[in-house]
Amino acid sequence: MQTTSQPASVDRSHVAGHDIAALLLRLALGTMFIAHGLTKLLVWTLAGTGQFFESIGLPAWVAWPITGLELIGGALLILGVRVRWVALILAAELAGASMPHLANGWMFTSSGGGWEYPVFLAVTALALSVLDGGRLTLPRFIQRR
Repeated sequence: MQTTSQPASVDRSHVAGHDIAALLLRLALGTMFIAHGLTKLLVWTLAGTGQFFESIGLPAWVAWPITGLELIGGALLILGVRVRWVALILAAELAGASMPHLANGWMFTSSGGGWEYPVFLAVTALALSVLDGGRLTLPRFIQRR
């Protein structure tokens, strides 16, 4: 006798293709955000990042929350924590990051960096926010135990 409203043929413990796709997107985007945050922190330094932000019309202090957002957001994506919201917030950050590059043309190899890379990443993060984190996440792993 079936006790759930799901058809007998639905196996909720099976990892589907979209779970693997979500995991791959989370790992790639999470790693990219951590790398960008670490670059701002360790290579350019927060002072240097702040100077760049000032050169494009933003206050220098924005370097701190943006760097933190990229580091923490990247880690949360990798772990699969609140993926939908984290990816949506990061998509908005990338959309904003693409603005200084719009006048530089399409290719990111253009002088000053073009807009194709940040726009692609923004769309990818937006797609992940729609897809959500899938079943292969730390919260689901903890929940099973």
